Amino acid sequence: MITNSYHLKIIGYTKSAALLYNLSECEYLKMKKRTFIKTSLLGVGCTYCLMRYTNLFSSSLLSSYPDHNNTPADSHNRFMKEAMFSSPTPRGIKCLICPNECVLKEDETGDCRNRMNIKGKLYSIAYGNPCAIHDDPIEKKPLYNFLPGTRAYSIATAGCNLACLNCQNWEISQASPLETRNYDLMPQRVVEEAIKNKCASIAYTYSEPVTFYEYTYDTSKIARSKGIKNIIVSAGYINEKPLRELAKYIDGANIDLKSFSDEIYMKLNGGSLEPVLNTLKILKELNVWLEITNLIVPNWTDDFGMIEQMCKWLFNNGFANSPLHFSRFHPQYKLTQLPATPLSTLLKSREIALKSGLKYVYIGNAPGLNADNTICPKCGKTVVERKGFSIIANNIVNSKCKFCHEAIAGVWR
Repeated sequence: MITNSYHLKIIGYTKSAALLYNLSECEYLKMKKRTFIKTSLLGVGCTYCLMRYTNLFSSSLLSSYPDHNNTPADSHNRFMKEAMFSSPTPRGIKCLICPNECVLKEDETGDCRNRMNIKGKLYSIAYGNPCAIHDDPIEKKPLYNFLPGTRAYSIATAGCNLACLNCQNWEISQASPLETRNYDLMPQRVVEEAIKNKCASIAYTYSEPVTFYEYTYDTSKIARSKGIKNIIVSAGYINEKPLRELAKYIDGANIDLKSFSDEIYMKLNGGSLEPVLNTLKILKELNVWLEITNLIVPNWTDDFGMIEQMCKWLFNNGFANSPLHFSRFHPQYKLTQLPATPLSTLLKSREIALKSGLKYVYIGNAPGLNADNTICPKCGKTVVERKGFSIIANNIVNSKCKFCHEAIAGVWR
């Protein structure tokens, strides 16, 4: 663990003040209140604060951005913004971003770890301080029927409103922005860098854009004005009002439909199914290009009956043209005791989806299966051939199959 000392600004002696200015919770608890007050009053020169750095993502892009964790503590106010959706209650401020609807007393943070009640107002502490910045192929999101072969400028802050046992990015999703190594990248700068790096889109991804909503919202508005597409890669666990507002500026989305069981959602992910289904319906209604990912976790989400039920629901609710990505699970985080998803399970799931009427069904995280090409649903020929995240051949002309002229659903230019 790398540590760094900070000047402690005199703002009081509450727990949230300690955390906001990088004093770790365990250190706070060890200090007697009297000691902390005394230390705070001494003010200038205090170097008691700790900061834990997480170097999960490394990228040459990051070297050009200031590391705000190396700035004086009072500059952290720069990375706070009043939340857009909240309501006062007798028990505290109620956050209305997602179905968790956390009610926060003063100085408390929500389940997502990056929304805080400060003096009776709800603030995001994940604004302009991404911990991950990458220039990715759009296929990595994954989005296969959306501007294939282009690049997506990808950003994430720490925090998530779910608690998936299988999370692949748990080092940042299950952390607070106060616990990660962050970079100073305000919305205008994000758009400038996307243009500089010749990216066709900006992707809000890796952790959960719902929890850094204000950062996503402001950035996407600027990007839209500059002709840059906006993409969210999300679990879709968001309330309807904020979703509709954000969707005004979103061009594409990949939503994780983690299972088709409310019980499994609660036990595996710490959420519920219905809000995610509602998100899918709203995005479709608002003409946001939508692709769906279903991670097949052995012993959890690999029941073929449930997968068939999910696929039939998608077909019956108008999602036949929305690509479905079955993704292979690999042991990690809290499910390291499980095996990787058998390839036979993935192939059987794809077969079920196609028989249910879904037209574009892919398999991810499983090289060699040849299930990542886009196939024309009419003539059966390959219209987009892929190898990994690279496009080998694109046989789509004017949004149609070059061979039989069938319209291919997607965003192609």
